[in-house]
Amino acid sequence: MESQAVASEWEGKHVAQVNGVTAGQAWSVVSDFCNVHEWFPSVATCHRVQGTDGQPGLIRHCAAVKTEEEETKWALERLVEIDPIKRCLSYEILENNVGFKSYVSTVKVMPVDGGDEADGGTSCRIEWSFVSDPVDGWKKEDLEAYVESCLKHMATKMEKNL
Repeated sequence: MESQAVASEWEGKHVAQVNGVTAGQAWSVVSDFCNVHEWFPSVATCHRVQGTDGQPGLIRHCAAVKTEEEETKWALERLVEIDPIKRCLSYEILENNVGFKSYVSTVKVMPVDGGDEADGGTSCRIEWSFVSDPVDGWKKEDLEAYVESCLKHMATKMEKNL
C-alpha cells in the first residue's frame, strides 16, 4: 500500500541558465522569499504573514492575478530551509485554493561550470525541483509546464534587470 502512495507522487526538476547574472545576484532574488511577485508572471501579490525574513518558519501569502472567469488563486507557503552558503532553499505549501494537498519545492542557485564571482563567473543556473501529490484537474505535465514557464520568466527578467 505504501509503495502505491509513493508511486503516485509527482516529482520534477527544471533548470534555467541566467546569462550575465552572477550566482550571488540571482541568490539575492531567490532568497528574498516574500518578493516572488516581482519575478513570477502569475503572482500579483506576496507578503509576509508571520516569521522572520530569511529564516525557516517564515510564512508568505501569494495570490495570482485575478481574472473575471475565476476566483483569485492563493497559497500560504512556509520557508522550510534556507542555506545562503549553498544558495539553496526549500518551501512547502501549507494551505491553498489551487488544489495542492502536499507540495514541497527546492530552489538552488549555482554558478555555471563551477566558476563563481571570485573566478569572474558571470552566469549561473537556477534549479527548481518539486515533489507534489497529484492535483485534481491537473496532469503532471501541467505542473511541469507551469514550473518551467515561471523559471524561464524569472531567468529572463533577471537577465534584463540585474
